[in-house]
Amino acid sequence: MAPLIRIGTRRSALALAQSGMMQRAIAAAMDLTLEQVVLVEIVTTGDRIQDRRLMEVGGKALFTKEIEEALIDGRIDIAVHSMKDVPAEQPPGLTIAAIPEREDARDAFISRDWPSFDALPHGARLGTASLRRQAQALALRPDLEIEMLRGNIDTRLRRAADGEFDAILLAAAGLNRLGRTEAVREYLSLDAFLPAPGQGALALQTRDHDTDHAWVAALNHAPTALAVAAERGAMVALEGSCRTAVGAHATLDADHLTLTTEMLAPDGTARWRRAGTSALVEGEAAARGLGEQLGHQVHVAAGDQTFSG
Repeated sequence: MAPLIRIGTRRSALALAQSGMMQRAIAAAMDLTLEQVVLVEIVTTGDRIQDRRLMEVGGKALFTKEIEEALIDGRIDIAVHSMKDVPAEQPPGLTIAAIPEREDARDAFISRDWPSFDALPHGARLGTASLRRQAQALALRPDLEIEMLRGNIDTRLRRAADGEFDAILLAAAGLNRLGRTEAVREYLSLDAFLPAPGQGALALQTRDHDTDHAWVAALNHAPTALAVAAERGAMVALEGSCRTAVGAHATLDADHLTLTTEMLAPDGTARWRRAGTSALVEGEAAARGLGEQLGHQVHVAAGDQTFSG
């Protein structure tokens, strides 16, 4: 039986776990079998380059470019991305059709020998490839030695378990989706380690003219989409990329969305933060506008904090 829907995904264990979740949900929404909704594995440039920071080789779009090309060319029908990897501007002809309910947005602290971030000894080696996590960690602990750590989650966990680093930081969402939460020593606070815009959320991307399907309505989680709109609005204003240390996180209560966003000096010596609210009834456009407004305020206060090292 020929597949009716082809889902493009990176080949990493995490990407396949996330895309497998979406495969099952899309099949259920469309009343199809898994043989009719298939995964198409695509190796991206970001996956191939593991020995350098992404900022040195083109940024986080390297995790989406080849998959988006397959979507434009008609080789796949849906792309599944980690939202924090998706650039602010969509390629012509493509759109984010649905954003499923978000996983845990926090960062996780992992260490063989130390129970918490605060317990790390003076001069401890902290592994991360994220400029945001580097800046936030140094803002709290300027004595730490930040060392570059890339690779898939299993590789990073193994290197931490082998003692190559005193600790590493990873997104809690990925650990949850892979069932690797036993490695977590501490979940870091959303205040001290404000997440990357969209962290913990997935983006289901398709062609502009191909959004009138049952899976779109079934999988889109309106509260998550609203929060992500605010966070990505801030990202646009802050020029958020692998070369800037930017955080943004939105929460919803009964009536309002509250957004906090910040930019940090790469060495952690300064951080600029703003927070504000928007009424939920005003929708995604207002949420995005709030993000852009707060992000602009932060950018004016911070100036150019682009990492050049």
